[in-house]
Amino acid sequence: MKHISILVFKDAVPASIVDPRYMFTAINQFLQDAGEDAAFNVQLVGLTKEIPLQNGAFYVHTDALLKDIPKTDLIIIPALSGDINNALEVNKATIPWIIEQREKGAEIASLCIGAFLLASTGLLNGKQCSTHWLFANEFRTLFPDVILTDGSIITEEQGLYSSGGANSYWNLLLHLVEKYTNRTLAIQASKYFAIEIDRKSQSPFIMFNGQKRHEDEPIKQAQEFIEKNVTEKISIEDLAVKFAIGRRHFERRFKKATNNTPSEYIQRVKIEAAKKQLENTRKNVNEVMYDVGYLDTKAFRTIFKKITGLSPVEYRNKYNKEVAV
Repeated sequence: MKHISILVFKDAVPASIVDPRYMFTAINQFLQDAGEDAAFNVQLVGLTKEIPLQNGAFYVHTDALLKDIPKTDLIIIPALSGDINNALEVNKATIPWIIEQREKGAEIASLCIGAFLLASTGLLNGKQCSTHWLFANEFRTLFPDVILTDGSIITEEQGLYSSGGANSYWNLLLHLVEKYTNRTLAIQASKYFAIEIDRKSQSPFIMFNGQKRHEDEPIKQAQEFIEKNVTEKISIEDLAVKFAIGRRHFERRFKKATNNTPSEYIQRVKIEAAKKQLENTRKNVNEVMYDVGYLDTKAFRTIFKKITGLSPVEYRNKYNKEVAV
């Protein structure tokens, strides 16, 4: 029987504690209904017996204290809430226990922005990780030694797991169920919880909001210029000249400040503008393409799918209710 420890700490998102517990206890029930033994011993664990969440709106009573758990097989790290830096500071006392259990062979799974706490242990250095797309830039700033995989729903490397944003952690839970039991039970769970199994990407949900939390004012002005001129064909040379910076130096500064090359940034801004039109207007794909400054249909469709994971038509049909009807 696998011992699963769901870590409870201040500023954790309540649902990301309750849902893993529900998933693994449901699997136990499925097995017992079939006349088989339970697969998991699931415990809520923490530094104290009672832990407040959401500024005291909820209290969780843990099943066991960290100091009383000699060894566990899997640690679930829930999502953080509120200010990230503050949440990491008030929960840093959990880190030695996580590291100790890892040294004893435990696997660890972070849900959504629980990846920040997992990365704080140093265990992810040099390894791949997923987190909520909205916090990607902040994550890269805090943990430059971790390889963040943009848009991934699930990342797994050497027994360290992480999930993308918000409800995508359900897909990681299904992945763990399949790994620890079998595909049949994972499918049964996906049907019971109404989860799309094997979903790989959070790309369709990503809303691009260029990284502006930096101090390079000319680069910030270049970003704003790109965003205000989405219909125009903008070259890197034009930007470098406009802001009086040598091209190679401009490209280096832009990448350092935004985590995107200028070309990537221009593409992301244009595709974000296209997404909004596909969501909210009745324009066809070609009209939208021209509105955001593309003339080559194939290039537009290729870049759109690369960024969103869907073709422009698929995206419009998914998100534009009026067109779908």
